[in-house]
Amino acid sequence: MNDYTGQVRTGGPADVRELAGLRIAKVAVDEKMSNNCYLLTCRATGEQLLVDAADDAGTLLALAGEAGLATVVTTHQHWDHHRALAEVVAATGAAVLAGEPDAAAVTEQTGVEVTRPLRHGDTVAVGDCTLEVIALAGHTPGSVALLYDDPAGHPHLWTGDSLFPGGVGNTFGDSDAFRQLLDEVSTKVFDRLPDDTWFYPGHGNDSTLGAERPHLPEWRERGW
Repeated sequence: MNDYTGQVRTGGPADVRELAGLRIAKVAVDEKMSNNCYLLTCRATGEQLLVDAADDAGTLLALAGEAGLATVVTTHQHWDHHRALAEVVAATGAAVLAGEPDAAAVTEQTGVEVTRPLRHGDTVAVGDCTLEVIALAGHTPGSVALLYDDPAGHPHLWTGDSLFPGGVGNTFGDSDAFRQLLDEVSTKVFDRLPDDTWFYPGHGNDSTLGAERPHLPEWRERGW
């Protein structure tokens, strides 16, 4: 393990984490929205996957380098998470993956066909590494998280806008959607995964499930 913190700023360098089998590079794009984008690289094969081509295609393509991209996963349909998708895919020919309920909206907004709609329990390969799809409806109908259960360490989870330090994602005043999202995050993430699971959200700093777990009742009580 290196000195990765997950603290990045728009226009700043990538923060890089080296696992035994997977390299994780995190960058922030767009000064206003400060979206996080994550480049995952299989250390054995060099194959690469990008989580959210949110903005600034030049930065993302430079991060990928000459190895290019095999896959782009869009965590959900909101505009700020796929503004660079068309340009990145045009430059790399990467496959485009998104949660099935959000796939049509992603295509409508970007003009890019979703190569593979994702369902809960699906797996996505990054070279020799395997990511598991966890569907988390509520922020959007087709939001997905990606789980890498590191065989040489603890789990790693990319949550899009479904889970942040301090709470679940915005459900825009819809109490039913909030309950759905918190229920799904509780049962599919917190009830299943250990405290040392490190998660990487769509904006801001990372956290661990252990740091957030004690606050679940508080989140439910406050309703957001």
